[in-house]
Amino acid sequence: MHQDLAQNLRLLCSYYKSIAEVCRRLGINRPQFNRYLGGQHKPSANTLRRMCEFFGVEEQEILLPHGQFRRIVDVRPKIKAQPSQGEDSVQEHLDRLDHDARGDIDSYLGYYYEYYQSMSAPGKVLQNLVCLERRGNRVVFQRTERMRATSNEPPCHNRYQGIAYLLTDRLFLVDYETLNRHEITQTILFPSFRNRVTRLTGLKIGVSDNSERMPCCARVLYEYLGQNVVVRKALANCGLHDLSSDRIDLAIRDAVGNDMSPEEYLFRARH
Repeated sequence: MHQDLAQNLRLLCSYYKSIAEVCRRLGINRPQFNRYLGGQHKPSANTLRRMCEFFGVEEQEILLPHGQFRRIVDVRPKIKAQPSQGEDSVQEHLDRLDHDARGDIDSYLGYYYEYYQSMSAPGKVLQNLVCLERRGNRVVFQRTERMRATSNEPPCHNRYQGIAYLLTDRLFLVDYETLNRHEITQTILFPSFRNRVTRLTGLKIGVSDNSERMPCCARVLYEYLGQNVVVRKALANCGLHDLSSDRIDLAIRDAVGNDMSPEEYLFRARH
């Protein structure tokens, strides 16, 4: 089976300019991929699935005897994953970002409180719960808003799912709202240059959650809570707070202030 798989992989690679290109696009190191091509090792189930998605074949097909597999590939007009000249798929761009992102992003995994001035409730600070975790080659996160329409109603939760990258000393987070799917936000944070993560500051871009849907930019602060928290208790602290509330300490209040000095021409994060 390994030899048939190896021959089938070599055939699929022949549609590309080089083995190096295939390795780069797949995010697999060359020595390991050479072992697959030589039939010395069989890829893990997850890696095999990625290969099949990349080459545009089914998992049961790539394991067929080589002669049968060649006949199948020969009658297809084009391998699905073969790009046109100069074109890359969105997935290939994401894979490239995963490859280029710094590995020490793992030091940022865990739970955070997120603070920023609400885009739909002027004068209020929104406190959310964020969790960054690693899934395979990618760092993903969930951001949870706890909102209460009136004091007499139970709170509701808005959830955002996203991807995080640490690129050249900046932490980039992009997410979307999972219920209505009508909002994407981007957050850029300064990394921590200390031995342990405490607080991260930066900017958030999004839209106000009301009928106006005004594009907004706000200063934001992430307060690190640790690798494990009691989520129910952490969420109980979240919600909208007055800017002058005792629940927002002075350092956080200053960090999320959206004032600009007269000599500033751009809205800048506070380090």
